[in-house]
Amino acid sequence: MKWKLLLSVLAGLLLAGVLALWGGFLVAKAYFEDELPSVDALRQLQLAIPLRIYSADGKLLGEFGAERRAPLKYREFPPRVVQAFLAAEDDRFFEHPGVDWMGLVRAAFSLAATGQKSQGGSTITMQLARNVFLSNERSYGRKFKEILLSLRIEKELKKEEILELYLNKIYLGERAYGVGAAAMTYFSKNIKDLKISEAAVMAGLPKAPSRDNPIVNPERAKERRNYVLRRMHELGYISAEEFKAGLEEPLIVKPYRARAEVDAYYVAEMVRQEILTRYGDTAYTNGFYVTTTIDSTRQNAANAALRKAINDYGERHGWRGPEAKLDPALLAPGQEQKLVDALDARPQVASLVPVVVLGYSPQKLVLRGRDGDLEMPPEGFKWAAFSAKRTPAIGDVLRIRAGGKEGREWVLAQLPQAQGALVALNPRDGAIVALVGGYDFFQGKFNRVTQARRQAGSGFKPFLYAAAMARGYSPASVFLDAPVVFSIRGQQDWRPENYGGDFKGPMTLREALVQSRNLVSIRVLQAIGIDYAREYIARFGLPIEHMPRNLTMSLGTGDFTPLEMARGFSTIANGGYLTEPYFIDSISDGAGKLLFKAQPKIACYECEELPPPPEMASDDPSANEAEAPPPDIPENGAPRVIDPQTVWMITDILHDVTVRGTAAKVNELGRADLAGKTGTTNDETDAWFNGFQKTLVATAWVGRDQPGPLGKGEVGGRAALPMWLDFMRVALKDVPQGMRPRPSGLVSVRIDSRSGKLASGDGEGVFEVVPQDRIPEAADSPPGLEEEGAKPSSGGVEELF
Repeated sequence: MKWKLLLSVLAGLLLAGVLALWGGFLVAKAYFEDELPSVDALRQLQLAIPLRIYSADGKLLGEFGAERRAPLKYREFPPRVVQAFLAAEDDRFFEHPGVDWMGLVRAAFSLAATGQKSQGGSTITMQLARNVFLSNERSYGRKFKEILLSLRIEKELKKEEILELYLNKIYLGERAYGVGAAAMTYFSKNIKDLKISEAAVMAGLPKAPSRDNPIVNPERAKERRNYVLRRMHELGYISAEEFKAGLEEPLIVKPYRARAEVDAYYVAEMVRQEILTRYGDTAYTNGFYVTTTIDSTRQNAANAALRKAINDYGERHGWRGPEAKLDPALLAPGQEQKLVDALDARPQVASLVPVVVLGYSPQKLVLRGRDGDLEMPPEGFKWAAFSAKRTPAIGDVLRIRAGGKEGREWVLAQLPQAQGALVALNPRDGAIVALVGGYDFFQGKFNRVTQARRQAGSGFKPFLYAAAMARGYSPASVFLDAPVVFSIRGQQDWRPENYGGDFKGPMTLREALVQSRNLVSIRVLQAIGIDYAREYIARFGLPIEHMPRNLTMSLGTGDFTPLEMARGFSTIANGGYLTEPYFIDSISDGAGKLLFKAQPKIACYECEELPPPPEMASDDPSANEAEAPPPDIPENGAPRVIDPQTVWMITDILHDVTVRGTAAKVNELGRADLAGKTGTTNDETDAWFNGFQKTLVATAWVGRDQPGPLGKGEVGGRAALPMWLDFMRVALKDVPQGMRPRPSGLVSVRIDSRSGKLASGDGEGVFEVVPQDRIPEAADSPPGLEEEGAKPSSGGVEELF
């Protein structure tokens, strides 16, 4: 009797509790009902519009967005992907009504036992409700709203619709929303091509996508993958064999590279940083449309030229051996996929394809790649000069690239040890038409065009010689190419030399620059003064703070970026006007409204009547400051900073450099309107070529990121000039030849190249162009060298500091 009474009391209490809970539920439901969003809003996938960057001719260079999405229909999700997420997140999804009451009870008991709130009992439907409409705040109010909204979702949508929305909207790290986007983000694959183990990796991400994703934390991602695989096996989704194979799979991540029509990733990154600076985080969501100044044809040519130059440099210095060694067991039948996985695990570097050696003989190299086997004839590996003691062995990992005739054959390659940079400008307004900051942007995002500050070597000399001509010298002025020793207090004497170690005695400035004579350059700087030279050279746009305040400056020890050097040579190419390099032409918002349009200062070729800046005739640096541009320069006109006579004389000498000097290889292009200067620094650490045609300037650099010797003979004319030539061969195609006319105030005279004086009527001589007011003395004038710069005698000792 007592037991019946006790049971009746307990049943009454339980019923009362249930009724109280139900009543509370109804009251809370009525309270929160109006705050819940419409389920119809779930079907509207709100997409943030990414930042898109285009070339001047309308080709996509890059895309940056806060979100990556690839919405799919339910039928497009592979069953194993669906099963992986069910196993990881909600294996009773097709059984419960949107709320897993058993899971909630377990969470309640956990709260009672530990006093800690838990996230337990969260179904896929509840996650969808929370992720789309609610915050991640852990409160009873938010949890109750989540339950109510989940019940509403389940009432209005089919299970398949809910799962479709969930798999399209769930955040999976690295800005990827949905499994379609995540498959591309982490594995560069279409979702239908995912392996079971890869599906398990993604299914393990929802709980902590930023912390556990395989890019940020591969070990944690592998642990989560293995947990999902175990749950899939326990639920009967996969067999024991599939479970075991999945656990043994290496976790190989291939981060997605956004498809672009033109490889200009360094430029795209420059634009991204600029738009982020201007517009903040809305840069990624407001649909900004940026048009750059990049010409796609020239950009493609720049990429090809740089990579060829670096590949050729590597081949000149021989084969360094295999990149890695694979277990020969991977070459056995039935191991094809494991071999492909092992090759895919090698770093992606430009178009250098990893392969494994199957066999070698002097007649052929047999290789296997992800697309099958190939036999390479001797022509493809001739450069490697394999010897009996150093040949490829079975299992060696090598690289190959497209080469041979018209790039249709495979040739042996290797990962680059040197790096390069190439930038090209329109000298008329400073527009950057091509820019490559390194061999492969994804190998390292360091942009060598804008960030690598390196010694300029002899590429600096044209600016020094221009300063001398503005000071009163001319191409006919004679300086002495002879030894000189400088005493440095407390240090070893400085004994500068020419590159070849020889001396040629008295020579004109023209010949000294054409042959790049170091000792003449030092004497030129002595003659015009260091402070004057620094102030004058700064007119070309080279930062004065990076010019050393000593005579080593004459040899190019100042450090400049390739972009700064290209700007300096643009000032020569455009006739003496200082333009500002730029790379963004216009910016529009997502609605097409124009937000920005570049208005560059333009070199005014028709403004030759404008007076040039006054010559810096004083040794007092304060008197050497350039005056403001004349007031009648057009509003959009670039200021003239170098007088037309000086610019023309320097250009004419630099043209000689490309015809018969250190850059005579330029003759290969078959043009008569090119000019430029090679540059090499001590121990062949940096190799440069800076060259131009009147409509295009390009600077090429080759070196190492950690400065060190490139190797004997790797001078500017050998390492960097070929890059410039390959680029210009394409960039100047169909561009008419033409050079700037000689300005008034210059005359052609015949001189004795040894003395710099006018040649006698019946004697030998060479024609030289000089300012009309600086015609040399006649040959019958008193003997002696004309110019002050020629006075230091051979073997003289002077104090440098």
